[in-house]
Amino acid sequence: MIETAEERLIIELERRLIASYGHLGQEQISVAVRSAHAAFDRSPIRGFVPLLVERRARAELAQTY
Repeated sequence: MIETAEERLIIELERRLIASYGHLGQEQISVAVRSAHAAFDRSPIRGFVPLLVERRARAELAQTY
């Protein structure tokens, strides 16, 4: 399987969030990241998608905290 740069960044993001919000559980964090990433599926310009996914996922997880 060939990973794109975006996919690698999303995987790294998920790892960072697990380190920061591990008390919430890996599954909940994965769902937050996948949900945030899906929100940008139709975005034609992909350069900032990982950053936007991180912001959205962190905001969702912070509300749960």
